[in-house]
Amino acid sequence: MADRCINTCVLQPELYGHPEFLPGLSWFSYQEVGTGRRDQFLSHHAAAPVTTVAKKRHRSIFGSLLCCFRANSSHTPAAPGQPEENGSAKVPQKYLLPPVRHQDMHKKCIVIDLDETLVHSSFKPVTNADFIVPVEIDGTVHQVYVLKRPYVDEFLQKMGEMFECVLFTASLAKYADPVADLLDKWGVFRARLFRDSCVFHRGNYVKDLSRLGRDLCKVIIVDNSPASYIFHPDNAVPVASWFDDMSDTELLDLIPFLEGLAKVDDVYSVLRPQNHHVS
Repeated sequence: MADRCINTCVLQPELYGHPEFLPGLSWFSYQEVGTGRRDQFLSHHAAAPVTTVAKKRHRSIFGSLLCCFRANSSHTPAAPGQPEENGSAKVPQKYLLPPVRHQDMHKKCIVIDLDETLVHSSFKPVTNADFIVPVEIDGTVHQVYVLKRPYVDEFLQKMGEMFECVLFTASLAKYADPVADLLDKWGVFRARLFRDSCVFHRGNYVKDLSRLGRDLCKVIIVDNSPASYIFHPDNAVPVASWFDDMSDTELLDLIPFLEGLAKVDDVYSVLRPQNHHVS
């Protein structure tokens, strides 16, 4: 885990033609943990599929429901605490999280993403879905098929023991909240934050950690998309995007690393050197 680093974002062509994704959703960040398990990754491009009006609407519904990050921000982000929101600077008026509970007073805060980090969701029916979540959109109920990432149960239980856990997703609450109800059987998440808690910055939904109300040197974000933590890259523990590989061990492999982070006084002492390391 010592050589954990962020690689460039690559097109996932196997997803590009799926009707449940907007073209913009085909751009997913890919991070290599450095274990050698993912040193061969996709770098070729797929042609845009021919679509019908019905498929375009199907895509746009799913695109509005789930988070859609584009790796298109090469600019320096606004200073934490004063991010750009729809093109204008805005100072947060209040913190996103309630005061720390007594039982979490001496724990660090870990912010965990949902889609492609803990689960993968689709409108396309799959036979091995762990959950099927009905979501009403524009008067029509749609079935969302949810796959759990391998070892997500073990991961969440362990995180709940060590950290104050916060679910933070750029997806809409009408989808993400019922998924979290089914996923978090142990009440691990002390709070759930959704798209309305993100800052829309230069085409990306960004999770501004300075708005949480926690000491940033004791905050960690686990996320598959660098766009979500561009304001606070030195708080990030990057993970590879997950879609359907049932042999994936990413979450299991992360546990020892996060156990170590839980014990340090300042997460920057560990994460800053690793996230600035160039392999």
